[in-house]
Amino acid sequence: MKQKIINVLKRYRLRDYKFSLVVLVTVLSILGILVVGSAQESVQNKQIFGVVTGIIVMVIISLIDYQWVLNLYWPIYFVNILLLVAVLIGGVEVNGAKRWLDLGFTRFQPSDLTKIFTILFYAKFLMEHEQTINKMKKIVISVILMLPSLVLIYKQPNLSNTICLAALFCLIMYLGGLSYKFIGTVLAIIIPVSFIFLSIVVQPDQKILKTYQQKRILAWLEPEKYATDDAYQQLNSVMAIGSGQLTGKGLNNNTTTSVKNGNFISEPQTDFIFAIIGEELGFVGCCIVIILLLLIVIECILIGLKAKDTGGRLICSGVAALIGIQSFINISVATMIFPNTGISLPFVSYGLTSVVSFFMGIGFVLNVGLQPNKYQ
Repeated sequence: MKQKIINVLKRYRLRDYKFSLVVLVTVLSILGILVVGSAQESVQNKQIFGVVTGIIVMVIISLIDYQWVLNLYWPIYFVNILLLVAVLIGGVEVNGAKRWLDLGFTRFQPSDLTKIFTILFYAKFLMEHEQTINKMKKIVISVILMLPSLVLIYKQPNLSNTICLAALFCLIMYLGGLSYKFIGTVLAIIIPVSFIFLSIVVQPDQKILKTYQQKRILAWLEPEKYATDDAYQQLNSVMAIGSGQLTGKGLNNNTTTSVKNGNFISEPQTDFIFAIIGEELGFVGCCIVIILLLLIVIECILIGLKAKDTGGRLICSGVAALIGIQSFINISVATMIFPNTGISLPFVSYGLTSVVSFFMGIGFVLNVGLQPNKYQ
């Protein structure tokens, strides 16, 4: 076993290691530590621990042959399902939601890991069925395999991660070679259905969404009506971002007019971390964070373009899609483009599982980069 590891490491060349990607995620994570510490100082040390752990995990995974990992795609699939079932059976309940497993020293949120497992599983599954992906039978099987994860996460309840995972799945299927004809047909159905769904869930007697989920949509549609209730956080988030103006009020400031210092936003270290960035680092800080996230996504895509097989390409594009989707949702919620739904900002928001999971994804991307297509 030791000799096999040595042989694998010998195949890698240091010049193929994408240090630019490592620098980008590290810089963004350090910025995240500073902002999290300003939002809630008591959790800053835990965030530092999460980032350090994530970097170590990233380096280790980057040296493990991704093809070997992909060969374990079925065990990965079933471990993911078992973890999500464990949450529903014996998970820790907070504010009416069961999303965490108590490990004694910390809480673990399996839904964050599900996204990485989904990328790995479908990278191999679609590579195995690359020639038949557009056959209806294969598409149906792909959807059926995705449903358990979506249902189990929705049952927690965790609508935001359900939406994020569904969007990730759709993008992976597209990147895996799904035909434009099928995609066009699906969009022609989904778009009108979405409008019908929205018109139904805002009705007083609807049974589709939970009451708090419905109120968040109503607050998004009519913020003035719910200004002191469900739209309160988002309105204050927009106010905080606007008050930062060009350069912000500075990290750890004690300004009495600060939205953060007035405790007008709950959980500012997680779901509304972008509001803290806007208020304390201003427009410049917001742009820096968005540019860093964009550069990370682009770097992952560029590495994927040079991958030696479909599995490697899908890993890179899947991680890029995940970071892009989750960043877009988080920032859209903070700026009131989307209804209020809790989801973390990659590498920035507080959350050990989230931070480590994203570093895991980057680790796999780095390994793909270490095994480029020599014929390109």
